[in-house]
Amino acid sequence: MTALKSLEQEFPLLDINFQSFCASHSILTIADFLTHDLHSLAAAAESQPASLRLKEGISQVLSIVDTLHQPWLDGLELLQDAMDNKRVLSTGIAAVDSFLHGGLRVGQLTELAGPSSSGKTQLCLRLASSVAKMDRGSVVYVDTGNSFSSRRIHHFLCENGGPPSKQDDTGIVQRVMSRILRHSVFDINLLFNVLHQLEFILGSQECMEGCKVQLLIVDSVSSLITPILGGGSSQGYSLMASLGVLLKKLAHEHDIAILVTNHMVGGERGNPKPALGESWKSIPHVRLLLSCDYETNTCNISTLKHPSLAAGRSASFVID
Repeated sequence: MTALKSLEQEFPLLDINFQSFCASHSILTIADFLTHDLHSLAAAAESQPASLRLKEGISQVLSIVDTLHQPWLDGLELLQDAMDNKRVLSTGIAAVDSFLHGGLRVGQLTELAGPSSSGKTQLCLRLASSVAKMDRGSVVYVDTGNSFSSRRIHHFLCENGGPPSKQDDTGIVQRVMSRILRHSVFDINLLFNVLHQLEFILGSQECMEGCKVQLLIVDSVSSLITPILGGGSSQGYSLMASLGVLLKKLAHEHDIAILVTNHMVGGERGNPKPALGESWKSIPHVRLLLSCDYETNTCNISTLKHPSLAAGRSASFVID
């Protein structure tokens, strides 16, 4: 995944101004161009003072893509690739697994958005306990709001056919909790530090049974990004784009599933929508919306964006 910054010396058109323009559209690497609408990017360049140079830079990147990118795959090859790389992690909730065709897809970044008290953290904890118990791997849990609860993990492990004895109970809980690595993170810079440490570990770890990281959870990503946005500066959006690229890189290159949570803000006509704006919504591979009926304690999950499911599909479930 070649970074644009690394190409500046060889290709002067890809200077700091071009890099900043691209970063504002969540493009930091050559690979990002392959998933971006280049027509809209060129249209955006037209409105910039240095539009001609920016469009020349876009043409330069396309030339580099032709040189570096692997041959294009046809539809059958893409379908076969999807079938060969369809490993999923169970959420521990049968209705959600069925809705997502098995669970969270490995190699993808999934966003779970919803209002306060809609069950986002409970679903994260349920997922963490399920993966740590059933998938023989570890979970990195980034907690940005002191919402992680070992008691809830214990509850999830012991319900529905839990261990028959106190000794078994203690053994399972200790084993699962030892596989969930919690980090308390309260600012965006510390999150980058944690992710770069994880990247190093993932790149050097031996895939011994029971130790390989299978899942990364960031609950919540919006609480760290929101404070750096606004104020008329593009720096916050550049950091947000960089974070999105890093998360997708970790998922793809190291074959892990990543789940981040997002809160809701007011949208058009007062209708709530996920926070972080238009620049963020193109970043996750999957975007899910969660709501809760407090009277019946029933949660509803629906698709906002999914590579293989229609937008608007929904399912109901209960987290005890």
